Amino acid sequence: MNQLCYFEIQSSDPKREVAFYSAVFGWTFTPVEGLPIQYFRIETQGIHGGLLERPAQIPPTHCGTNAFTCSFEVENFDQISEKILAQSGQIAMEKFAIPGQCWQGYFLDPDHNTFGLVQVDPNAQ
Repeated sequence: MNQLCYFEIQSSDPKREVAFYSAVFGWTFTPVEGLPIQYFRIETQGIHGGLLERPAQIPPTHCGTNAFTCSFEVENFDQISEKILAQSGQIAMEKFAIPGQCWQGYFLDPDHNTFGLVQVDPNAQ
């Protein structure tokens, strides 16, 4: 108990973000019918989530986040970073080392949602 079990991504253009996250991480999205907003169930190799139509305006950039930020563990940080940029994502915070533990960095999806990448590496310096 008391562990993260689900995540949600808000989007002003859900189909665009479905294409983005499918291309970057290979996630599968299934539309959920009968809801008052557009909603997709997300299937990943680990934790599951949802993508929903944003119910409010996009927050302004460069002001931090007003939410939890999820980070995704990847095998190759640089390879996934290239995919993110190729799919119109942006770097929010450059890759940096958490010495002896991992590489970390943050990105923005096309709708300016912040998310992180983590590559475990005990040699990170």
